[in-house]
Amino acid sequence: MALPTAQLPAAAAGMCPLQPGPAAGAAQHREHAGGDPGAHSPAPCPRDGGRHTAPLQHALRVLDMTGLLDDGVEQDPGTMSMWDCTAAVARTCIAQQQGGAGEPGLAPVPVEVRVDLRVNRASYAFLREALRSSVGSPLRLCCRDLRAEDLPMRNTVALLQLLDAGCLRRVDLRFNNLGLRGLSVIIPHVARFQHLASLRLHYVHGDSRQPSVDGEDNFRYFLAQMGRFTRLRELSMGSSLLSGRLDQLLSTLQSPLESLELAFCALLPEDLRFLARSPHAVHLKKLDLSGNDLSGSQLEPFQGLLQAAAATLLHLELTECQLADTQLLATLPVLTRCTSLRYLGLYGNPLSMAGLKELLRDSAVQAELRTVVHPFPVDCYEGLPWPPPASVLLEASINEEKFARVEAELHQLLLASGRAHVLWTTDIYGRLAADYFSL
Repeated sequence: MALPTAQLPAAAAGMCPLQPGPAAGAAQHREHAGGDPGAHSPAPCPRDGGRHTAPLQHALRVLDMTGLLDDGVEQDPGTMSMWDCTAAVARTCIAQQQGGAGEPGLAPVPVEVRVDLRVNRASYAFLREALRSSVGSPLRLCCRDLRAEDLPMRNTVALLQLLDAGCLRRVDLRFNNLGLRGLSVIIPHVARFQHLASLRLHYVHGDSRQPSVDGEDNFRYFLAQMGRFTRLRELSMGSSLLSGRLDQLLSTLQSPLESLELAFCALLPEDLRFLARSPHAVHLKKLDLSGNDLSGSQLEPFQGLLQAAAATLLHLELTECQLADTQLLATLPVLTRCTSLRYLGLYGNPLSMAGLKELLRDSAVQAELRTVVHPFPVDCYEGLPWPPPASVLLEASINEEKFARVEAELHQLLLASGRAHVLWTTDIYGRLAADYFSL
């Protein structure tokens, strides 16, 4: 939902909180306020000067401010960002609490404010105060998605304890570097949210190659808590060391996943084989295996996983998987069976122009494909070592003239095959990654 940037702060400064602003819309008012949808609009709010209006017949009950984008990529300057919304809602809740009881004899009509909240170290105390202020307040905060960045463990727990267990559908903890010990402290507070559909955890370090007694105990406790989720559909464990342990993690879940992100998790062939045979594979809509080496003994089990997920897969991310032409060509027969695929990410792989042209031709059977994020072809580098490390592909200089010719040729091939609507690009930052809930 896109709201004008000034709407909610204006409410804190005096706008009637019971009257929908221009972006809240009459439809929302009719849906949540009750009464005759064709009745007249709410009376204006009381203003200074002693004038009092009749009680509102159709007071706003729910203000839905969810779905706002993050700052930056594809951000519409005329709408709030997720940061803006968090700050504005927090200011309004605190102002409401500090404003007292309001008009004598007029009981305030409670309003449920549905929001996605984004918090870091700098904004934690402010947001915590707002959540505390909303308890028993006419403005009741209902957090749908919580995104916490670089937040200490105790602060994360404190916020989770203040959230309504019936509202939360996603917990996203980023750059917190919790480790297994920190995660074992936080996870029981997350597991109480029985409606949780998406859990995103990153940098959970616990090297299975050098296990410790404490580490093993923490991992077993984490697995036990994961088994409490009954509605989980998305799990992201980016940059977590899961070598040889994927079976233990996924076997605890009560329902099959539809989105699984395992970027830079040092997966082994047995991890991919287990996933291909698991109940999760045939339900996957989104799969991210970026940063896992799929070029050697992992290639065959990866192909088996693609085969298992072919009927449902919509979004496949394979950035920096060390896939060269040989591996890509061997994978194309099963990759092109993913006929519902909309997005394919191959950035940071050592592919040549010949390999990309083969992929472009063979992908013609994938009628739903809309975006391919491909690497700069190895043909466009000067003096590239072989095989080239991913760091070299990401940092080495490109011959701009060669790459311009490559782009022109790919564009002509797309036009000739009637697929001008398909975006082939090297820009990994120019588009927002598909969110699971939007697939």
